[in-house]
Amino acid sequence: MKVGTFTEILGAEFYAGVPDSLLRPLCDYLMDAFGTDPRRHMIAVNEGSAAALAAGYHLATGKVPVVYLQNSGEGNLVNPAASLLHRQVYGIPVIFVVGWRGEPGVRDEPQHVFQGEVTLKLLEDLGIPAFVIGPETGDEEVREAMAGFRPLLAEGGDAAFVIRKGGLTYGKKRTYRNGYGLRREEAIRQIARAAGGDPIVSTTGKASRELFEIREALKQDHGRDFLTVGSMGHASSIALGVALHRPQERVWCLDGDGALLMHMGAMAAIGQGRPRNLIHIVLNNAAHESVGGLPTAAGGLDIPAIARACGYPCALTAETAGVLDEALREAKARQDLCLIEVKCAIGARPDLGRPTTSPQENKRAFMERLQDPSGSD
Repeated sequence: MKVGTFTEILGAEFYAGVPDSLLRPLCDYLMDAFGTDPRRHMIAVNEGSAAALAAGYHLATGKVPVVYLQNSGEGNLVNPAASLLHRQVYGIPVIFVVGWRGEPGVRDEPQHVFQGEVTLKLLEDLGIPAFVIGPETGDEEVREAMAGFRPLLAEGGDAAFVIRKGGLTYGKKRTYRNGYGLRREEAIRQIARAAGGDPIVSTTGKASRELFEIREALKQDHGRDFLTVGSMGHASSIALGVALHRPQERVWCLDGDGALLMHMGAMAAIGQGRPRNLIHIVLNNAAHESVGGLPTAAGGLDIPAIARACGYPCALTAETAGVLDEALREAKARQDLCLIEVKCAIGARPDLGRPTTSPQENKRAFMERLQDPSGSD
């Protein structure tokens, strides 16, 4: 159905959420209609935060907000849905719009398969009734579903529309850009060269895909890289765990700005633990590029200053290939915890592939590499 019709049926005046590729029509529509006017539309750092923003909106206005998310974000949503919004607690009504990645019977990436299987069950367990919208769903069906939800919402309950691929349409697709010139794939190529045979933990999204293809092009083994294909925002904590328990290895973390924001508290733990063998690199294009390119809050942040405040003894910024090379050399020479923010352009090769090894194959190869560093060429 057309996204304009969908939003008219919802009748909401405030939206908060985390972008999703299946919800691209909704996200682009909201950007065209409201941009990032915080009174109407906020791109949240994570799904739990979006639910809390929605709760605050309801407390201030008495109106029903909308929270949008990919189903992979249901995990972040569980705590506020169960202990804040639920009718047995405060009874705060929210309409959830959930993109259904990994829908059973629809081919998808490994990290989405199990999440797709349990998407509707998780909503059911949270006491959130759901209506599924697919390409074949008619406008009147959605109107009827919303009419059925209204008494529940009036009593402080929550409801969800789960969107299958192609369930929403929008007549145009927005293009997102920033002012940076360094391509992320080239930055990753430089970083991989500097890391040599050191282990790398890379974040979800296109960064891991690009790292995988760089190894393929150079005919290098993949055992040195742990590709965090799911679990957005947790690559830095994984890298911290590896660094603390493999102190003889220099460990690199390839993070993204959206991932960093999603669980920024990890920076405080990294600073507190201060592993001298960890180099934390944040590839900052100020965008949720893998799901469409909508902006993150990172464009207006001083990430190195945040790192220093969290206890990182070294925090650098690079915006060009030359400055990045200098920063990489400095970080290696310091032999101490260091963060490097790399400001990158939005965009990737149109023929960018995906890892051809399974997550479990990646895990086994990475663990074998940690046990035998000489096995990595």
